[in-house]
Amino acid sequence: MPASVNLDKLRLPGDALQGECRKLGRDFYDRPAVEVAPDLLGRLLVHATPAGLRMGRIVEVEAYLGPGDLAAHTSRGRTARTRAMFGPPGHAYVYLIYGMHHCINAVTGPEGSGTAVLLRAVAPVAGLAAATNGPGRLCRSMDITLDHYGADLCGDTLWLAADDAPAPAAIATSPRIGVDYAGEWADKPLRFYVEGHPAVSRRPGKRPSPVGQA
Repeated sequence: MPASVNLDKLRLPGDALQGECRKLGRDFYDRPAVEVAPDLLGRLLVHATPAGLRMGRIVEVEAYLGPGDLAAHTSRGRTARTRAMFGPPGHAYVYLIYGMHHCINAVTGPEGSGTAVLLRAVAPVAGLAAATNGPGRLCRSMDITLDHYGADLCGDTLWLAADDAPAPAAIATSPRIGVDYAGEWADKPLRFYVEGHPAVSRRPGKRPSPVGQA
């Protein structure tokens, strides 16, 4: 692990695995992205690698609402790149940005809807040795690459799960990051994150509005 990375700064005591780890079923994803997104906060992203399990607790996500959402890749229709996003729910849509950073989304809604939730940050839980605050860092630390494009998130290699940890105390929203090109969609509050968590990749300049408490 690089000496400059202190993973303790990216997690809280409550981020540790608590009780039984239960894989999320297909029905969890078969809902609108704007419903799935906040429900993913506090869930676990798990990757079974040859070197062992890598696990992080999701603390930041963004919802992408399909062809009508000008920030979504599917706004340009079905392409070779976006076919997984138009596929059945509960699969991984992985893409590369700047030719070097991978990003992973969980496909949501009914097949053909072109909707997904981008996983932006996780808190380290197990098997991670690099920073996880940001979508590219998340994928690098979790060892997620284009090889996982279209992977079944209900399978046995890469999946999302729930444990007995309490739900996040406060969830906040803000506009999504890096979508200034999307016109009126740039300002939609479709980024959801655990308020005050140290692994959140970026905080708005002004205090966000809470959208839920548990």
